[in-house]
Amino acid sequence: MAPEILIVDDEADIRGLIAEILRDEGYEAREAASDKEAYAAVAARQPALMILDVWLNGSEHDGIQILENIKKNHPSLPVIMISGHGTVDMAVSATKIGAYDFIAKPFKTDVLLHTIERALSEAKLRKENEELKKLSGEGEHLNLVGQSSVITEIQKEIERVAEMESRVLITGDPGSGKNFVAKLIHKQSPRKDGPFVVLNCAALSSEKVEETLFGVEQTPDTPRKVGLLEEAHSGILLLDEVADMPLDTQGRIVRVLHSQKFQRLGGEGFVEVNVRVLATSNKNLQQLMENGLFREDLYYRLNVVPLNIPPLVERRDDIPDLAKQLLKKRAIATGRATPILTEDAVSVLQTHEWPGNVWELANIIERALIIAQNRDNSAISGDVVNSALSEQSESKLMSWSRAPEVLNKPLREARESFEREYLMFHLDRFGGNISRTAEFVGMDRAALHRKLKGLGVQSNTKSTGS
Repeated sequence: MAPEILIVDDEADIRGLIAEILRDEGYEAREAASDKEAYAAVAARQPALMILDVWLNGSEHDGIQILENIKKNHPSLPVIMISGHGTVDMAVSATKIGAYDFIAKPFKTDVLLHTIERALSEAKLRKENEELKKLSGEGEHLNLVGQSSVITEIQKEIERVAEMESRVLITGDPGSGKNFVAKLIHKQSPRKDGPFVVLNCAALSSEKVEETLFGVEQTPDTPRKVGLLEEAHSGILLLDEVADMPLDTQGRIVRVLHSQKFQRLGGEGFVEVNVRVLATSNKNLQQLMENGLFREDLYYRLNVVPLNIPPLVERRDDIPDLAKQLLKKRAIATGRATPILTEDAVSVLQTHEWPGNVWELANIIERALIIAQNRDNSAISGDVVNSALSEQSESKLMSWSRAPEVLNKPLREARESFEREYLMFHLDRFGGNISRTAEFVGMDRAALHRKLKGLGVQSNTKSTGS
């Protein structure tokens, strides 16, 4: 979606000329002829940038006063001042109040466009830096690392839905990468240059959700607070863990999805927005609907395109690449060289169940790094990973609890028991991939098939060409 620019000038010819230039360059343009119209336009929906004339005939406030009032309520809104009678003192005063730049009339088109481009670019960069600060340390950019068939299919699905304007409901276990998938949809969508705004429904009290989402109208004592819906205009709003949204707010969201307009808390006028809405949930929304805890009409409006993200345990092939990326990230953050991840360490990682998905893997990698450093190890070994896991909780590792039982069997039966568990271990490790298992254990693929059949191992196995 193109950035929207508000032009405030008392001369209709000037407003029309600037609007025509902007539209030719792919921007959206709105116009205002007075202070009242300017305030009303910003109240209706905050633009991406304002072009503001200093002198406005028939207005109670001049451009400098409008700038001062706008900056009180919308400090991040870039404002470019224009004037045919400007002075150096006026320009200095405007920039002190918060104007991005001051351009004298008559202005050159390329100068105006270049100034607009710089102002929007810097505003976008500031917003991105704020988002990066919020996300620092979370490692979300690592969630879809891997080459497994599962991840390949998810990536194809992301590419497909990104081009649409449809709403998407992204489901999956905690830590499986739902938020990152939403970011990828934004990045690959036609709205990629617009904002990506997240409402964390689980982190806010019921009293704060509506204030955060819809904003609050200004009062004589407090400035206007712009809500996330308004911030997301021309971009994407993510309702993160939407199942935790209060029922009353769910009803208001249904109306917004239908009309694309809403009222701020304490406001009388409507704010119109153009927002694509995505949602995530780690809960069974069908069950919540049956229990009266989630609105059916909201579910069907959000679930236009369903997208389920599989847990880490279903994509074990991706664990080595993901673990190495996490190791590198944590090593860089601590100013150390990235240690090697040994084969036995990979084995242990691939056979753990990972109920906490990528979040849990990141914690284990960080803990393993600390253990290795304490032992002066130059590599992360299986023993180090085992220690990290045992510090956290009991984990599903390859330990032969059946050893006493097997030791009391004849050699042939004992050998079969060992082979069965050994091969099942590596099948589990390689996600059921027969070719990779055969290569690792040193067997021909057909021979492995026969061996598994002879041992009575029935499993969902995958096979790739040799």
